[in-house]
Amino acid sequence: MLKAEIRKIYMQKRKALSSDEVLLLSEKIFKNFVTYFKPVPHQKVHIFIPIERLKEIDTQIWIDYFLSRNIRVFVPKILGITLISVEIFKDTAFEINQWGISEPVSDEDPGISDFDYVITPLLYCDQNGNRVGYGKGFYDVFFQKISSNTKKIGVNYFTPDEMINDLREDDIAVDYLVTPTKVLSFLRG
Repeated sequence: MLKAEIRKIYMQKRKALSSDEVLLLSEKIFKNFVTYFKPVPHQKVHIFIPIERLKEIDTQIWIDYFLSRNIRVFVPKILGITLISVEIFKDTAFEINQWGISEPVSDEDPGISDFDYVITPLLYCDQNGNRVGYGKGFYDVFFQKISSNTKKIGVNYFTPDEMINDLREDDIAVDYLVTPTKVLSFLRG
């Protein structure tokens, strides 16, 4: 199936979710992540801030959990056409950007590339870890800049059904997908 078709189908599926369903499914995804990966103090996690109007997975419970356990938290900020990673703390100030996304006020990118985990937003992920996002390619470029040891983890309400047929050479797959019911690994060997 083509990315454009998948994007349309999964945007509709997401729109059909109620606020309560988003919260419940987000909590299940979070619990599956913690149970499977068992994050520990001093690890570094890059995690997205959800776009609520698009019913993205609620990551606030993740952020609160990480910060309360001395796990370093970094979130994306878009500067021009570049995604940077800004470290946040309990008292970090946020603002809404031009796309209606909450971002830290700070533009300071500490240049971290050895994250333990990058929790990645997506609309869909196939059985090989290939992603469909919103089509801007921010995470493909970001993935090229981080350590090859970083675990790239997609999170989604839905499990893979369709294969993506129009992959580009510069598309970078995730290593894992965490859903409300399971964790899938796409690592080889």
